[in-house]
Amino acid sequence: MPGVDDGTNASAVSTTQVKAEAPFDPTTYAELEEIAARYPQARSGLLPMLHLVQSVEGQVTSRGIEACAEILGISAAEVSGVATFYTMYKRRPVGDYHVGVCTNTLCAIMGGDLVFERLKDHLDIGNDETTDDGKITLEHIECNAACDYAPVMTVNWEFMDNMTPESAVQLVDDLRSGTEVHSTRGPRLCTWREAERVLAGYPDDLADEGPSAGPASLVGLNIAREQGWTAPSVKQARQSAAEPDAAEGDTTADKAEGSHEAEHQESAAKVEESGADAKHEDNPANPGEDEK
Repeated sequence: MPGVDDGTNASAVSTTQVKAEAPFDPTTYAELEEIAARYPQARSGLLPMLHLVQSVEGQVTSRGIEACAEILGISAAEVSGVATFYTMYKRRPVGDYHVGVCTNTLCAIMGGDLVFERLKDHLDIGNDETTDDGKITLEHIECNAACDYAPVMTVNWEFMDNMTPESAVQLVDDLRSGTEVHSTRGPRLCTWREAERVLAGYPDDLADEGPSAGPASLVGLNIAREQGWTAPSVKQARQSAAEPDAAEGDTTADKAEGSHEAEHQESAAKVEESGADAKHEDNPANPGEDEK
């Protein structure tokens, strides 16, 4: 779309002569159809389809939106509504490496804000901007559920843990120079377009490369193993809920229901004690003004 996808000034584009974008190549279009066919309801494939568009286009473009809409039998406006709702879909070109810095509460307190400010200064770009060489797109992002490794960054959605301003600068310098970089809890880093293709459902066979969890995430598991603790199976949990308590003769469900009943009775008793019920206008024992 002129003025949105191609970087031109919208006011400078003629509203009467708009050059149509070339359609996707047959291979990409066939893959979009393949994704839609994975689901009982084709529309459920829209999210991975948009990831595939980004893997090819480097962003969500108008022709990508039109192609998805055509395949799914919905309007371009509906596709655009999804693409603009989720922050993982970009309407501006993304560099080879999307670098996200968590600035949510804990990461910010632990140094995330300092990391982000240092990177903006070092790269000479602002939030959601890309370096002139097209290598790095920088963005502050919300919680990544990795608070035990704060402050945390991501590169193309792979974790980089326990970052400092210094290590963050070294990271982006390595990425720009072509040095191979491995994520803290995952494989070696690929380009953003390659990562987007994986999210579209086309594996890159790197899933088993690198550790899948760090020491902080495994503390609970290690304690359980040391103590010999195991989680009950679904069958065991259901049996436990159905078995009566030896002392009281009630099942777990009965106790829950009894608890609610007890709360109701306690509340009713308090109302009666306060005399509010006797004074209420709907109480038959309390005559209205006309009957007094």
